[in-house]
Amino acid sequence: MNDPSGLVEQFEKHRNHLHAVAYRMLGSTNEADDALQESWIRLSRTDNSKVNNMGGWLTTIVSRVCLDMLRARKSRREQLMLVDMPELVNNQHDGSDPEHETLLADSVGIAMLMVLGNLNPAERIAFVLHDIFALSYSEIAPIIGRNEIAARQLASRARRRIQGAKTTADSEEFKRKRELVDAFLTASRSGDFEKLIMVLDPDVVLRQDPAFPPVAAWPIVHGAEAVAKGFAGRAQGARLVLINGSVGAVVAPRGKMLFVLEIKIEEGKIIEIEMIAEQSRIRQLDIAELK
Repeated sequence: MNDPSGLVEQFEKHRNHLHAVAYRMLGSTNEADDALQESWIRLSRTDNSKVNNMGGWLTTIVSRVCLDMLRARKSRREQLMLVDMPELVNNQHDGSDPEHETLLADSVGIAMLMVLGNLNPAERIAFVLHDIFALSYSEIAPIIGRNEIAARQLASRARRRIQGAKTTADSEEFKRKRELVDAFLTASRSGDFEKLIMVLDPDVVLRQDPAFPPVAAWPIVHGAEAVAKGFAGRAQGARLVLINGSVGAVVAPRGKMLFVLEIKIEEGKIIEIEMIAEQSRIRQLDIAELK
């Protein structure tokens, strides 16, 4: 297929499916868009006159682009990614099975986010292509540059980690922690001092980052009342996130990252809050947004 107009038509025909593949691999709508743009550039520069299965060929190209992007992200870690929860792509014409995707979204969801930083790029590609898009290991192997047995092992390893994370995400303890942090953020935004006191341990410690100028003079705050006073009516831009697999928060008003809050919980109370504002420290964290 050397006709440019025909190539565009084929690419657009498979766009929804390709975007779904890229989104699940990268966890970011913007990055998925970038992956499709790069894939189109590569496709337009490639001799595809002998390609019989254009959908499969396009999936291969997008997967390789995503693999490159994941490897670059892993090695550089140059920017903070707030990864959205996987969303369903229920387009009947994109080659996917909506019912299957619904089941996978339910079973992966938070679990995928919890292990995002622990899956290496090849594991993530192998898992997504096999378990979500039903590609065979023989099709996956050349995409990740491994043999079929290795591709199977990579997907299996990723599956075990995700299943382990799912067990944690489904646990009552995780749900209680999520609810507690959510209640803390809600009370902070509304300025509800009494509710803040309720979720904080009497001996809670707030460790503030001197890199955030307003708190340079008082980096450590002790006690529920003092901490509650510091948060009451604030954190308007706070969002609930996973930080290295644990529930925490980021404060990012209008999308501008100010700081991260790592939150420790024991016996149903917040016992410690650590503010991280220094960008070099933030870049070392695996952060994924919870909705």
